[in-house]
Amino acid sequence: MAIQLPCEVRPFVPHDGAMCLLDTLLDYDADGATVEVTPRENDPFVEDGAIPAWVGLEWMAQCVAAWAGVWAHIDGAPPPPGFLIASRRYHAHVDNFALGEPVHVQVTREFVADNGVRAFTGILSTTAGQSLAEGRLSIFQPTPEASSSPTERQNAR
Repeated sequence: MAIQLPCEVRPFVPHDGAMCLLDTLLDYDADGATVEVTPRENDPFVEDGAIPAWVGLEWMAQCVAAWAGVWAHIDGAPPPPGFLIASRRYHAHVDNFALGEPVHVQVTREFVADNGVRAFTGILSTTAGQSLAEGRLSIFQPTPEASSSPTERQNAR
């Protein structure tokens, strides 16, 4: 199933209601995705009129979920479950994200382990490309693909 971009993220993530924090899927390929989020007043993480910088880590994790969900959708399946199990070197260059200012979230898959653990790098930036934050995530995705052979995993998305 072809996906026309840009499009809404919601169909590709397993998050319901207000917990789907992302807005728009901008791009995806075999190794990652780029999404956009525009923080709003009704966001569940608003503090003192802004979104704390640590929320960027959840945006990265949901971008990974959207990436996995796109490929599941293409295969005719629902968004798969996944669990953020670790983060490393998350560094924000801002204290918070301003309401109404779009943020681009890009994740790139670095590796897939035999046990379903996947590592991604993530970058948050303004629409003009100014870096806001970066980090690395480890995700556990309990899927049949996670236990497939090395050759099958190498060919997996």
